This record gives sequence, C-alpha cells and structure tokens, in this order.
Amino acid sequence: MRITGYKSHGVAAAAALVNAVTSADEDDSPDALRRVLRDHEFFWHEFEDADAPAFRHWARTLRTFFEATRLEDATELLNRLMLEIPMHPHLSDHEPHGLHMHYAPPSSRLPDRFRATTLMNLAELVVEHGLGRTGVCAAEGCDRVYADTSRAGRRRFCSEACANRTNVAAFRARRRT
Repeated sequence: MRITGYKSHGVAAAAALVNAVTSADEDDSPDALRRVLRDHEFFWHEFEDADAPAFRHWARTLRTFFEATRLEDATELLNRLMLEIPMHPHLSDHEPHGLHMHYAPPSSRLPDRFRATTLMNLAELVVEHGLGRTGVCAAEGCDRVYADTSRAGRRRFCSEACANRTNVAAFRARRRT
C-alpha cells in the first residue's frame, strides 16, 4: 500500500481531528488540537489559538467524508473540497521524510497546509482502496471515526478498546445461547 509513512500521517491526522472535534467525548480545546498536530508530525508549534476555529470547521467538514457509505458521495465531497482549498503541489526534500509532495506553499498558514495535506492524502487513500478503509467505528455507541492505512485493511473500529469490547460482548452473547 502506498499510503504509508509520511502520507499516512495526513490520513491519521484527519481522523484524529474529526474525533477530537465531533465525537461525543470531544476535546476541541486549542491544547487538544495542538496535540493532534504534534502526534501526527505537523508543525504544531505554529498553531495559534486563533487557528482553532479553522481546524474545528475542517473537522466538521471531514466528518461527512468519514460517514459516507457511497463512493460517489465521498468523491463528490473530495472533488468539491479540492476546488475550494488553495493548493499548489510541489516537491519537497527535507528530513526525516526525504523527497515527497507538499500540497500548499510553505508560505501558507498552518490551517491551509493541514487542509491541503489531509485532503490530498484522503483522496489518495480513496483512489487506492475506495471507502473500505474509512468509516465510523462499528462498536455500539461509539461515534468516533477511523482510517486504516495498514496492509490488511480490515479495521472497522476506532481503537483496540472498541474492538475488544465488541468482540467480548459477541463472545458472551454466543455463550449465552
């Protein structure tokens, strides 16, 4: 799978941002948003509290993508966003990633760079694998989203905790019958 390494940071960052802002147990404080950026190797030190509304808006926009069950709906959204988000793709060669693509100019503000990167990385994931690697957690009562960049591509839960809880409940239900 080509969506690994540097590219997977954008895909995972998109899911983490959506979860931080839109899930029931959300924490969309500036510090939480800064953590999402840091955890996914974005330039978190450039984040200013005034950027928080832009990141929250982007999270709510991307939530629609993760909830999409039809490829046509997801591609329509991604195509519309690619026309709205200012992008100027270029090659960049810096450590630790080596030669790779950047989708917004270095002079762009952090929210614009984040939007362009997450948008293009999600689009690449869909081109490679359709919608089978993104979605809303399959655990009952969980509204968090996931993005699977593993080789197997079988993930259906936002976390191991949700997967384990669901599997244990299914096991206990089978034992009762």
